[in-house]
Amino acid sequence: MQFPKAWLQGVSLGEYIACELRLQIINETIPRGEILSENRIAGEFGASRSPVREALRTLSTEGLIRLERMGAVVLGLNLQEVEELYDVRYLIESFAQSRLAGQQQESLLSRLEQSIDKMKLAVKYGDVVEFALQDFTFHESIILEAHHTRILHLWNSIRQMVMTVMLITNQRSFQAGAEHMNWVAEKHHTIVQALRSGDAEVIRRTVETYFADSAETLVRSLPHS
Repeated sequence: MQFPKAWLQGVSLGEYIACELRLQIINETIPRGEILSENRIAGEFGASRSPVREALRTLSTEGLIRLERMGAVVLGLNLQEVEELYDVRYLIESFAQSRLAGQQQESLLSRLEQSIDKMKLAVKYGDVVEFALQDFTFHESIILEAHHTRILHLWNSIRQMVMTVMLITNQRSFQAGAEHMNWVAEKHHTIVQALRSGDAEVIRRTVETYFADSAETLVRSLPHS
């Protein structure tokens, strides 16, 4: 599996290398405990060592590797860390959705409906990359609409990991067939309906139920040793 090129527009070479390595580490193509060599990575990507160092610093900040003198040791993402990542997502999105309660959000709701329609179209054509992109766009649109600077900083700190996890889990979920994936897409309507209600308590209950179900699916889908 490679990181989709359509998701990489405008990123630096260091960010591109980080995206590719992040995907391989979380997907366990690069196993835990492996030593990553700057020279070897530079050779694989046809890059100088500077963007490789940028990529490794990013992955170290995310806790996926540990930088040592001999090279970077792969730590990976264990089950507890997957669950913690999802906990942070829940906190961010539940806050963002609650913040939108009682506001007129027709433009946002229209965009969310379009993302759901595109998810279903992606299921029809067996396009897991497009499905994952629309899934991610759906959730990020809500976070951006909250217009909260500190929440956005927090979101940006986990954004690339969330995007990568979504790509991996959706690819594995696609193996369950079109009926299951249409159900996954349709489940997003519960969030749209809650936001449309404008009721803070309805929104709170809906996002809690959505994430409880999605977290269970996530843990089943991701590799974790």
